[in-house]
Amino acid sequence: MAEDRHPTAAPPPDNAASPAVAPAPSRGGFKPWLPLIITTLFMPVLAWSVAQFILLPQLEKGLGIAAASSKAVSKVKKDPQKEKTVSVPMSKLLVNVANTMGARYLLVSLSIVGSGADFNAKITEHEAQLRDIASGVLGSKTLADLEKPGERNLIRNELISGFNNILGDSTVQEVYFPEFAIQ
Repeated sequence: MAEDRHPTAAPPPDNAASPAVAPAPSRGGFKPWLPLIITTLFMPVLAWSVAQFILLPQLEKGLGIAAASSKAVSKVKKDPQKEKTVSVPMSKLLVNVANTMGARYLLVSLSIVGSGADFNAKITEHEAQLRDIASGVLGSKTLADLEKPGERNLIRNELISGFNNILGDSTVQEVYFPEFAIQ
């Protein structure tokens, strides 16, 4: 009776009466590797496309790079002839280094590069304002700021932005420091 209660119990095998059983097929081959192969090939393509078409456009939009590049393209369309660049020196700017109580000085000479027929005249006309902007930017830097690697590039970008606010958009293209001395 105990045998009747357990339906899962199998009767003992009868080797003589059972037909020949085919061996189970091997589980190797190409099919088990297919998901791994597809994933390995698909993931780099997916990562590239997300970066190219989603992340980079959002970064450009957030940083305003797309607007700047479209202005550059429109400028090229307006003026197909490349204008000659002009370099105007601005010598001997002497400012106190911030947080040194007047004990340390920064002596800088600038070379302002731009294009346009009247670039030199604009610089001469607004020289007092340009010197004031440059003195303000340079005077706000501490000794630790000035010793950081890459700080000159940040100062250069601040000066270009400030000069372009006075002279007009994209008038100043580059600022160079022929002299940059901390005393």
